[in-house]
Amino acid sequence: GTRLASASYDKTVKVWDSITGQEMLTLKGHTQAVHSVSFSPDGTKLASGSRDTTVKLWDAATGQETLTLKGHADRVNSVSFSRDGTKLASASDDQIVKVWDVATGQQLLTLQGHAAAVLSVSFSPDGTKLASGSWDKTVKVWDAATGQELLKIKGHTSTVTSVSFSPDGKRLATGSVDKTVKVWDVATGRELLTLKGHMAYVYSVSFSPDGTRLASVNGDNTVKLWDAATGQEIHTLKGHSRPVTSVAFSPDGTKLASASRDTMVKVWDAATDQETLTLK
Repeated sequence: GTRLASASYDKTVKVWDSITGQEMLTLKGHTQAVHSVSFSPDGTKLASGSRDTTVKLWDAATGQETLTLKGHADRVNSVSFSRDGTKLASASDDQIVKVWDVATGQQLLTLQGHAAAVLSVSFSPDGTKLASGSWDKTVKVWDAATGQELLKIKGHTSTVTSVSFSPDGKRLATGSVDKTVKVWDVATGRELLTLKGHMAYVYSVSFSPDGTRLASVNGDNTVKLWDAATGQEIHTLKGHSRPVTSVAFSPDGTKLASASRDTMVKVWDAATDQETLTLK
């Protein structure tokens, strides 16, 4: 859990040491901006999604490109590994979510049902479900084995930018252009919480590994931490000078990484909320 990956408009993916801030790898191969990047659960692979419509898989130790997954008709906005690392989901402006076999690069499923670009996709912790958020203002939950749509969740009044399952898989957090974060019951689609406090679009939301907190980032240059049970705001982390577009907890929950449009990645101590690193 000592490495961080960041995606960039300069067509590269960078891997950093999250303790020293040293740049370890630069992955080159995409022909256009990279919109999303994700480590496999075991840390051996990286996946990236790009405006060039492809998903690439990389060896996280060497930076070697291992596979290019082609099938989307428009830019890829989000990539997510299953917990066991065997599958990868991708979401695209082409309104489609795809599921791929990580070993072979074979396309396993094409999920159709959104009426606009899909901005975010995530596997449930047990790998049985997928959640996706779209420009069509809805969240969908799918059966990850069959591709069947299980739930269509309506409640946001604008684009859904981000989806994140709780560690037990029972709740789903979503971020939206409507400036709210919402938490839903995955079984029923019932709205459990609405978190208000951001002054601008919410770009990204993430549950902490223990499920007790939520982190969200938005266009007002801040990162907010919330109590996931009550929806109470705990902290606001300030330090970015531009809109913050993504956020993630380290696997052990002790650190938080945030990336912003000023091409900066910041690492924060999740207990003290102190900024520990700035990666440029």
